[in-house]
Formats: sequence, C-alpha cells, structure tokens
Amino acid sequence: MSLPVILQQMGVIFILVAIGFILHKKGIIDGASSKKLSAIVVDVCNPALIMASILSGNITATHRDLFIAAGLGAAFYVFLVALGFLIPLILRVKPDKRKFYNLMTVYTNTGFLGIPVAKAVLPPNALIYIIVINIFYSLLFYTHGLMILGKGNGQESSDRHPILKVFNIGTVMAVLSLVVFWFNLRLPPILANTVEYVGNATIFLSMALLGTIIARSNFIESVKDFRIWIYIVIRLILIPVAIVFIMRGLLFDKTAILAMCLMGAVPVGNLPMIQAEKIGEDTTTLSSGIAVTTVISGVTITLLISLFSAVLK
Repeated sequence: MSLPVILQQMGVIFILVAIGFILHKKGIIDGASSKKLSAIVVDVCNPALIMASILSGNITATHRDLFIAAGLGAAFYVFLVALGFLIPLILRVKPDKRKFYNLMTVYTNTGFLGIPVAKAVLPPNALIYIIVINIFYSLLFYTHGLMILGKGNGQESSDRHPILKVFNIGTVMAVLSLVVFWFNLRLPPILANTVEYVGNATIFLSMALLGTIIARSNFIESVKDFRIWIYIVIRLILIPVAIVFIMRGLLFDKTAILAMCLMGAVPVGNLPMIQAEKIGEDTTTLSSGIAVTTVISGVTITLLISLFSAVLK
C-alpha cells in the first residue's frame, strides 16, 4: 500500500475517533451505552471481521506462514512479559502502581484497534499474524494478566474460572477462522454475506468507542505525567522500531514485518481496565494510559507504517 493511501486511511480513522468524541460530548453515547457497544464490537463485530477477511479470498498466505506467525506471536509475548517487569523499574513507578504499567506494557489494543487498522492499511496476508497475536493475547491475559492484577480478592463466586475465559467468542472465532483458512473452507453465500455485513461495522464502532474513552478521561491531567511520555517513547516507538530491524535482519518478508510492527505500536488496551474495575482496583493509571497512548498512537502508527512501508522491500 502506497504512502498516500496509508495517510488517507489513517486520516479516516482519526475522523471516526473524533466522531466518537463528539457523540459522547453530546450525550448520545454515555458510559452505559459505551460498555454495551464495546461488548458488541468485542464479541460480535471483531470476530466477524476476522472471519470475513479469511472468507474474502484476498489472503494468499500459506500454511508455512501460519506456523511462522505462531512462532512470532510466542516470541513477541515472551519479550513483552519480560519487558512488563522492566519498564516499571526503568520509570521508577511506585510499587503499588507497577502492576498497572506491567499490564499496560503487555496488553495493548491488538484487537479493538489492531484488527481494524490492519484491515485498513496493511496487505491482506498481514491478518494471519494479527489473528495469531490476538489468540496469544487471550491465552495470556486470563492467566498471566489476572495473576499480575491480583485476581481473587472479592470476586463474586458465580464468576467463571479464569481459564474458562480463554474460550471467549473472540478466541473461538479466531481459531475457527484459522481452521477455515487451513482447509480452504467456504460458507454458503447467505452466511458469508451476513458475516461480511457484521464485520464491516467494526471499524466505525471501534474507532468511535475509542473517541468516547478519550472524551471520558481527564486527558489534560494525564499528559502532565512525565512517566507516560517516557513510556510512550519506549513502548510505542522504540519497541516497534526494534521489531522491524530485528525481523529485517532475520530476513522476514515485508508483510510479516509490518504486521508485527503494528502489533508493537498499538496503544494500551482496555481489557485490563475493565478487569481492574470489576475487582475494585483504582483504574486512574490505566484510564490515563489508554487515553494518552490512543491519541498519540494515531500519529506514531501513521509515521511508522508509512515509513516502513516505503523503505522495506
């Protein structure tokens, strides 16, 4: 995809986020409706977008590419888990806040933002890497992530066991999408068209909801925290740049490099904040991280993907 097209697509995403910001300020999307729409995006639209992309026939990746994606996904999260312990120490975060920076480092917005952006600005084959990364995300968050957050204090007994949460709609649909890809299966047109129509709603809804998150946050106060800016330089710039240079040195193809670069550059995800709220934790650090990194990532992702799309062969 050429530089002008990438800039145009990211400009569209900026506008969609701005629409969400305005809708919240006008009271059209409030906190309650935002949570319901988020559930629709995570549990219905995003999974449908993944499946629709596989069914489109535009993805020409091979079985070997899928194995490579699995290896990259495992290495990616091993690296991030280690970095999750290091960054709070580098930033000299207070001990009671370190777990939040740990979660912010490991669990970024690979699905809610990553899937729509990948669909908009990356080659079709990049989606194989994005799907695999999101499967690893679910497997890790409901094990390692909940352990870091300290799940178990005051949680209602009716809640499902953490391991069972790995088998959510998004993860199941991602795995099914890979099965469809592996065996080159085709759905009846009535089902395939339904999946496509539902998936097409993902980009607008997810970007608009990010706009509402920014609108609800105390953004001005958040940007005054010097630690968040050091975090942004490390997590949203240096890490994706390092990923590109390492993968380029190892002779990975351009599509794989751009996909992993995007996964390294997406902002803080909202799942840790949702879980923290559920168990009564203070979510100030997480909500500030989501708001600031989401705004800044619009610029950093545009620059990184535009630059490396132009220079990589």
